[in-house]
Amino acid sequence: MAKKKILIINGPNLNLLGKREPSIYGNQNFEDYFKTLKRKFPKFNLKYFQSNHEGDILDMLHKVGFSYDGIVLNGGAFTHSSIAIADAIAAITTPVIEVHISNVYAREAFRHHSYFSKYCAGIMVGMGLKGYELAIRFWDLKKPTVAF
Repeated sequence: MAKKKILIINGPNLNLLGKREPSIYGNQNFEDYFKTLKRKFPKFNLKYFQSNHEGDILDMLHKVGFSYDGIVLNGGAFTHSSIAIADAIAAITTPVIEVHISNVYAREAFRHHSYFSKYCAGIMVGMGLKGYELAIRFWDLKKPTVAF
């Protein structure tokens, strides 16, 4: 049986993890954490993509959104502003799990709204980097079903 293909997409400023506001986001960079995820989940074919550009994220969603088994998306600030990314999530058939490292509901009011959530199979909020691991575990289920 082929390994399930899961793509992790990180949006703007998440390339600064480990440096950016460590009191909120921690001290570990994502590249090192991704190596840990790959070791924890050898039965999955995990890929990672990060961009600070909305169009690049749209293009990636379009590229894998009909062929991958799952997408873990931390859209960063685009979560609260991008109708275009929300429309892309709605258009694709690959289930998306939305991840936020911090508890966005304990932060500024503008972070309380997500354009993505309505179209996602689930949401991980405030679990730190562990939220990515928990999101990947979603695909341990035999066949996730999503109803909108």
